Formats: sequence, C-alpha cells, structure tokens
Amino acid sequence: MASYAPVPGQQQGEMDWSYLEDDYGQGLVTFAGVMIMIAATLNTLYGIAAIGDANVFVNNARYVFGDLNTWGWFLVALGVLQFFAAFAIWRGVPWGRWFGVACASVNMILQTLWILAFPILAMTILALDIAVIWGLLAYGGRRRAARAAEARTRATSAR
Repeated sequence: MASYAPVPGQQQGEMDWSYLEDDYGQGLVTFAGVMIMIAATLNTLYGIAAIGDANVFVNNARYVFGDLNTWGWFLVALGVLQFFAAFAIWRGVPWGRWFGVACASVNMILQTLWILAFPILAMTILALDIAVIWGLLAYGGRRRAARAAEARTRATSAR
C-alpha cells in the first residue's frame, strides 16, 4: 500500500494516486482502435460470406427481419464504417472517438440481431464492443487535454 504523503492543495487524508494515471489514455484508445479494426475485418468477411451463401452459418435461422443476405449487406456496410472509425481513432481526430463509439454501439445492436446465425462469434464481438466503448469513453478525451497541457507548458517555458 502506498504511504501517505500530503500534497499541497489536497484535503487531509487523501492519497496521491496520480502515478497510476496515464495522461494520454493512449493504451486503451489504441486498444479500442485495434478492436474496432478486428471487428471491421470480421464483419466484412462474415458479411461477404453471408451474401455469398457460405456454409458457415446456422441453417434455418429466423431473423427479426430480412434474411441472411440482408444481414450480410448490413455487416459489410458496418465493416467499412468501422475501418474508417479505427483509422480516425488512431489519427487522434476529435470526432473519431465519437464515431468509434457510434460504430461500436450500432455493431452491438447488429450483433444482437445477428446472434441466431453465428452465436459464438456474435457474443465474442459483443464483448469486444463493450471494451471498445469503455476505452473510448473513459480515456478517449484525455489525449486532447494532455496535448493542450503540453502546449501550455511549452508556451510558458519558451517565455
């Protein structure tokens, strides 16, 4: 356990846990981008397989609406959007974080409706989407704040 060290500006009894924080949140944001890229690849491949009537899916599955071919097109379209989201997240653009959250959220809904065709894959991708959303929402905004703090530090030290 960390020993108590009073830090100026803190209330008495608080401990300094700042050494555990990642200012940029870079690890989880990069992880989220990689997971979205993996989901994009899987969605695109399985969407193409569904469009081409491949024999990898459960036979005679009933869907909420449409058929296997319809869901294949949904997956291909979402896979393409997820590719763009992953690159936007890695590039660090501010809208990329929210675009990634939106893609992962839509993918969670789509995987829930797609679960009858390939249950294990759908449940695995659902878990990945939860990790992606958490990583992007918890740490996605820290990079901009850390860059702004660095710029302020450089501006004050240059004077």
